[in-house]
Amino acid sequence: MFAYLRLEIRRTLRDPGYVISAVAVPVLMYLLFTNLGENDGAWRTQSMIGMAAYGALGAAMSTGTGVAEDKTIGWLRQLRITPMTPREVVVGRALNGSVTVVPSIVAVFAAGGLVNGVRMAAWQWAAAALLLWLGSLPFTLLGLGNGYRLTAQSTGVVNVACNLGLSVLGGLWFPIALFPDWLRTLADYTPTHRFADLGVSVTEHNAPGLLTVAVLLCWLLAFGSYAVVSYRRAARTA
Repeated sequence: MFAYLRLEIRRTLRDPGYVISAVAVPVLMYLLFTNLGENDGAWRTQSMIGMAAYGALGAAMSTGTGVAEDKTIGWLRQLRITPMTPREVVVGRALNGSVTVVPSIVAVFAAGGLVNGVRMAAWQWAAAALLLWLGSLPFTLLGLGNGYRLTAQSTGVVNVACNLGLSVLGGLWFPIALFPDWLRTLADYTPTHRFADLGVSVTEHNAPGLLTVAVLLCWLLAFGSYAVVSYRRAARTA
């Protein structure tokens, strides 16, 4: 499984599309959103967390696009004859997604600290990055589920729709305080809002709340089950 993991990480990091969509775009959006008009330091810090989460979300879900392409070229058929179980294949791909979110987080954090002058204690930078890294796992599993279940073309479209929809609804681009009351209530239980809350809580010198952890765990189980079931279905039909 670890040899498989190393192969997939190298493939992803060498993909120009990954570099543009998961690293360059979140940095550019962050700098744009925080340098239009007058923005205080609190917004620049909050937006930094939101855009880092947005980049990590895109990187995590892009793993599913690679899976869908693998189905097209017959890679899944080759994996079926290896000793790896369906769970190990999904875990290997999920770990790949967890590694590829790191450049997204680091790039946006670097823009915040070096360009926008965001200042935090060293432990806050480290804790926020670590929590965002850990919190990206449910989205990797969602992307994998889409990749195993859908065609390569459909996976790209669905992943982009999920990425944009969950980002806006979860408040990664704009604070949910600007939402109507009914939409704010819905946003509270989205995985993306609780994902960003992991980092925001650290910037406010707090530990992540129990509700945040519980909501993310529920989504982790849901998306993980979806990924395993989708892989089994793809393996039967490949």
